[in-house]
Amino acid sequence: MSSVYPFKAVFPQPEIAAEVSAPPYDVVSTDEAAAAAAGNPISFFHVSRPEIDLPPGTDIHSPKVYETARENYIELRRKAPLSQETETCFYVYSLVMNGRRQTGIAAAVSVDEYDAGQIKKHEKTRKDKEDDRTKHILTLRSQTGPVFLTCRPLPDLAKITRLAMESKPFVDFTAGDGVRHTVWRIAATSMVSAIALEFRKAPALYIADGHHRAASAARVRDELRTANPHHTGLEEYNRFLAVIFPSDQLAILPYNRLVTDLNGLTKEQFLDKCRTAGFTIGPAAAATPEKPGIVHACLGGGKWLKLTCKADRSKLPPTEQLDVSLLQDLVLGPILGIADPRTSTRIEFVGGIRGTKPLEERVDQGKSAVAFSMYPTTVDQLMEIADAGGIMPPKSTWFEPKLRDALLIHDI
Repeated sequence: MSSVYPFKAVFPQPEIAAEVSAPPYDVVSTDEAAAAAAGNPISFFHVSRPEIDLPPGTDIHSPKVYETARENYIELRRKAPLSQETETCFYVYSLVMNGRRQTGIAAAVSVDEYDAGQIKKHEKTRKDKEDDRTKHILTLRSQTGPVFLTCRPLPDLAKITRLAMESKPFVDFTAGDGVRHTVWRIAATSMVSAIALEFRKAPALYIADGHHRAASAARVRDELRTANPHHTGLEEYNRFLAVIFPSDQLAILPYNRLVTDLNGLTKEQFLDKCRTAGFTIGPAAAATPEKPGIVHACLGGGKWLKLTCKADRSKLPPTEQLDVSLLQDLVLGPILGIADPRTSTRIEFVGGIRGTKPLEERVDQGKSAVAFSMYPTTVDQLMEIADAGGIMPPKSTWFEPKLRDALLIHDI
């Protein structure tokens, strides 16, 4: 049973939604955010990445950065302007990328259920990233970007969603990356109640993307609850902003790897050790593996090698069956000496949305010694691991398309 709540969203006017909203703060660098916001004073990057408006070299975790975020947010609400609903609503949020549509419900979800493990996670979080978002939310008193959740399909909810999509969209635009974002408002009491009841049939919700946002929302709730002598549990800070998609509509792209050196080995020695570790090696017909149990490696010249694991890993625990675990357990750790990919400076992770060409270029330029192209983790694997209380290796999943920050904002 999962609890979802309508909320009074803060939002940009439809005609400027494309200009105001922005990709998630954590998928762009400071330089990329600055370039995207150049010449656009109402870009939300001025709030989500406020260091772009401060002198170069400013510590991005300094108090001045959070103060600037708040000042910019207040100014954006006035200037854009941003408006706020007068009644609580749910929203249908549709994303179309390369002709494929996924449609979810934007809602506020329970921090209590997150704390209780009913909103399930599959990644560890980093304290420094939690600290950053916690300060950002507390300073703005707003959650400005949604957590990307999934759940197993609810057929009756799908019927309600389709009905809502027959009305005129609240927002509809195609972003610069070609992704179409469409939002429908659901304010009718009967439909709001029906959606809440449908989600009570969901045994659990799963975090697909946004572990740090969720963890930060829980920390914010703890701080505000402690500071509020009249806390009731009904305050908006007890909930966090999310968009919930049915699992059968999601696509996960691979999360590829680059390693700076071969740990003192020649290319031939590296490949020999891979064979000893249980791989057969041959030329790859394409850069991306066609099925699980296979990793493709590029050692230069734009040529990819197919590394096929000979062992049957189907009896291993779910986390160890992942291809990213296979690579770590048999290659990265024992052969290349990368014991902890979370902390090693010798490994870089590249989201599948960038394709494999940048991997080849990095190796050919001598900036990396080897690139690994991965077969993507599946949504079923993610949910199975989360159900078991497991934690995936770092950078196991890359979800596309991304939700936009500031399209819907949850004031707390």
